[in-house]
Amino acid sequence: MLNTLWLAFFLVSAMTGLYQWLVLDQADIFSRIVASLFQMAELSVSIMVLLFGTLTLWLGFLRIAENAGLVALLGRLLGPLFHRLMPGVPRNHPALGLITLNFAANGLGLDNAATPIGLRAMRELQTLNPDPKSATNAQILFLTLNASSLTVLPVTIFMYRAQQGAADPTLVFLPILLATSASSLAALLSVALMQRLRLHDPVVLAWLGSAALILGGFMALLATMSSAAIAALSSLLGNLTLFGIIIAFLAVGAWKKVPVYEAFVEGAKEGFDISKSLLPYLVAMLCAIGALRASGALDALLDVIRWLVQYIGMDTRFVDALPTALAKPFSGSAARAMLIETMQNFGVDSFPALVAATVQGSTETTFYVLAVYFGSVGIQRARHAVGCALFADLVGIIAAIAVCYWFFA
Repeated sequence: MLNTLWLAFFLVSAMTGLYQWLVLDQADIFSRIVASLFQMAELSVSIMVLLFGTLTLWLGFLRIAENAGLVALLGRLLGPLFHRLMPGVPRNHPALGLITLNFAANGLGLDNAATPIGLRAMRELQTLNPDPKSATNAQILFLTLNASSLTVLPVTIFMYRAQQGAADPTLVFLPILLATSASSLAALLSVALMQRLRLHDPVVLAWLGSAALILGGFMALLATMSSAAIAALSSLLGNLTLFGIIIAFLAVGAWKKVPVYEAFVEGAKEGFDISKSLLPYLVAMLCAIGALRASGALDALLDVIRWLVQYIGMDTRFVDALPTALAKPFSGSAARAMLIETMQNFGVDSFPALVAATVQGSTETTFYVLAVYFGSVGIQRARHAVGCALFADLVGIIAAIAVCYWFFA
């Protein structure tokens, strides 16, 4: 899929460039495309410098939390919930702990750290599968919730905004929290409908009710505030949450007599190793997106969508953020490149860039997750996993757009 998508970007750029040259007499079109390739390659390296620091920093603190037992504690807290949502998995089965750890890492925005844990969880679930070629209900729920991108602290989004010069990188904290909650709820409800899960179980109701009360309280508070006040609150909560988690990790680590400095360095080394492997993918996708934009193909597609949106009487400001939304189900690197290109083209705090950042933080690379997680255990029949995951993506995109109009428009 990714090979086809990447090649298509360049082929479409080439055909559009030929049209611009031969039909519209734009003789400098190919010089603009080539210049964009070099510009995007340079930008990739600049982004990687900050990415090295961000992942190294955050995985260092996560290692302290792991050694202090905080991640395991979270696993024990969430274990009863997942036991009820996955009745086919025996109580205290190793998969339940791994699933909880995976969601904890995803919630903290550590996608690259969450993936290895998720693959281990999928292999444990496969040991309970009577038909190894077909996904079980538990595997489908686990994958769909992964594909819904439940993220409490989108560190990487903050990092991209900081790299592009945002005055306040955490400005999108609350919009992402609300949008990702909508996509995750849609994932859970769609799977529950297909699998006839007992969501009225007291434990499930307690968790869902608590989450609903917290989010409902947020929304009731926000309804009484101006746009400027909402933006200020999002900034405050984002920074306070981020720094509060770091202090909590350090405090509990010191209390549990964890050698916090040594644990940080150990985890930071892992972050460095992960970071350096991402540069080729970032260069590849950013250059392809740069060529697509410079050739005029991307603008032509957006003009068509903008005309359709305008025709039905809707505001069109969100249209420039749609490349990120359209790319996200297929490729995380393509969506990341689209997000960065949108920030570069319109400004990091422009409305399209804010919508794109919120979409990026509240949706997931559905087809990639399906291929990696199911492919790792040889599953060929996904059953209702694809439909439920894509429904969650659609809800996440719509919620992201709606929340950004509420916060920033």
